[in-house]
Amino acid sequence: MPITKSELIKQLSKNYPNLLKKDLEKFFDIFINEVKLALQNNERVELRGWGIFSTKNQKGKTSRNPKTGEKVIVDEKKGISFKMSKDLFKEINDK
Repeated sequence: MPITKSELIKQLSKNYPNLLKKDLEKFFDIFINEVKLALQNNERVELRGWGIFSTKNQKGKTSRNPKTGEKVIVDEKKGISFKMSKDLFKEINDK
């Protein structure tokens, strides 16, 4: 089951009642924006014990429109890659 931003903040608020909900939302927004900025600048984001976010360039290619069969040129673009840490892997897979 996926978790939404609001559900995550609600859970954090429940676990840390001394923190205000609006402060948690602001922290979360700042954190996500910093990760976005780092990835836009081709920097790696490493969260120890959790994983690494990095960007990878996908080469441009010639593709085709399946509806018309017409050739379409797809430009080069960036993709995000995530590699989980060994600690997180062990936590998820321990039974």
